[in-house]
Amino acid sequence: MARYGMVIDLKKCVGCDACTVACKSEWDVADGHGRTWVKHTGIEGIFPDLISTQYVGQCNHCDTPTCIPACPTGATYQRDDGIVVVDRDLCIGCGYCVDACPYGARYIHPEFKVADKCDFCVDRLQEGLQPVCVETCTSGAKVFGDLEDRQSQVFDLVYRQGARRLQTKDVAIGPNVYYLGSDKHIDLVLEKFKPHEPRLKPPAKMFKTWLRHLVGLGIAATFLGQAGAFFFQLFKGENEFEE
Repeated sequence: MARYGMVIDLKKCVGCDACTVACKSEWDVADGHGRTWVKHTGIEGIFPDLISTQYVGQCNHCDTPTCIPACPTGATYQRDDGIVVVDRDLCIGCGYCVDACPYGARYIHPEFKVADKCDFCVDRLQEGLQPVCVETCTSGAKVFGDLEDRQSQVFDLVYRQGARRLQTKDVAIGPNVYYLGSDKHIDLVLEKFKPHEPRLKPPAKMFKTWLRHLVGLGIAATFLGQAGAFFFQLFKGENEFEE
């Protein structure tokens, strides 16, 4: 079974935003939001020892995604190949998953009122195509592939060339988008865009518990209603027979 991941080479990224434009065009991403984005760290250091780089962010399709337990309806789930997706038919737009994501990779679509995010272009993958951001990257900074395939480029970049995950001791949920570059550049990205601890997981769990209780009460009420109607008809029939 494949386990998909991506590597972003900070040495190659020029911050052109071709990936974000292609993604917005391909997937009808709402204005002011992004399934992927490019942010500049700014310039740090003292002349002449200055450093800067780009942060290319998106859903990380983590090993243990915090968005899944936060979802009260099961709309967010993880496929066997590791890709985290959203079932729009089940999503109620509550936004719990948005707050639960440490990387800010989700948003509620203002038109469709459901959660939206990068899904590694699963529809394109089924056609044997690469994610659109990878295909349109002008400098070849994005590499996508099977992390279980020892012959793949993404395997080589992660396990032989040492691409790093953007995680901290407080947030270590196994992101499967990796970053290649010098430690000082990756550390700068972590300093400027550090993942936050997941929020609003307990309310989502509470909502799910209450939802189960309400469903149970609904089933019980239906059963009692049917039982009451049966005995009413039975009693009414006996009275009519006596008359």
